[in-house]
Amino acid sequence: MHIETIQLWDDQEHVTLTSYVPYQVGSDQVGQPRPAIIICPGGAYLYTSDREAEPVALRFASLGYITFVLHYNTYYGAAPIQPANQQNPNALVKFPQPLYDVAKAIAVVRDNADKWNVHVDQIAVAGFSAGGHLAGSIGVHWDKPYVSEHIGVSAEYIKPNALILGYALLDSVISMELMNEEQTVKYRDMLGLMNSAVLGSSEQSLEILESFSPSRFVGAHTPPTFLWHTSEDDLVLSANSLQFAMGLVKHRIPYELHVFEQGGHGLSLADRTTAANETQINRAAASWITLADEWLQSKFS
Repeated sequence: MHIETIQLWDDQEHVTLTSYVPYQVGSDQVGQPRPAIIICPGGAYLYTSDREAEPVALRFASLGYITFVLHYNTYYGAAPIQPANQQNPNALVKFPQPLYDVAKAIAVVRDNADKWNVHVDQIAVAGFSAGGHLAGSIGVHWDKPYVSEHIGVSAEYIKPNALILGYALLDSVISMELMNEEQTVKYRDMLGLMNSAVLGSSEQSLEILESFSPSRFVGAHTPPTFLWHTSEDDLVLSANSLQFAMGLVKHRIPYELHVFEQGGHGLSLADRTTAANETQINRAAASWITLADEWLQSKFS
């Protein structure tokens, strides 16, 4: 497997795209171009989770995809968080910079499609938690002129052909409305820090929270989407995925939605490959990647 990490911006060495190409570059055995998946790990925009990065990329690579991991702008950088980063957090995490990061990643994959053996019209963006928010955001905002103008390409060039959203933060408003007092207290500090990082203040108006919610912008331009969640997730409630799915229904966008009954937040592959403890192993939820593969094949066939 050919693994390569490239820096996406000349002045941002921490924003990188790592490619996992299952076939020898330049080999006459490469065959037909393959579908690609750009993976956005979660981490509340405070860091990027290793558990939702390379292990997921390798699993999809084993299924025949050309895969990529995007380390986008976060407050503290990659995990584990270092004390120096906490003393000097990254101001570039404020939106829309992370949106530019994922748009740039899509453009780079298309620029290098021949090199990486990628089918230019079969590029999916997958994300988990906050990374799912980022994936959902490019899915609904790729057509906005300010995004494509910043990258210096046409809007169509940065359009994802499909989305895979795992326990994604897709509607900040509905999360606030449905969280009970215990949940709000439990996660107050983390959510406040995330809001400060990406929105500039720990307390936000309803208008700002709506603008930060991808589900509010689903339209006919949104690509087909695969969503999965668990009903026991008490950090990012499953209503986030349901709300996004309702937008897809309204605009007749093909989608598939799976809400598994058991399992908390941050399951990643939901098996021993990515589990930090026994609670992150869930046989039912672990089927999501097989389901996503079958769904994606139906869209890219």
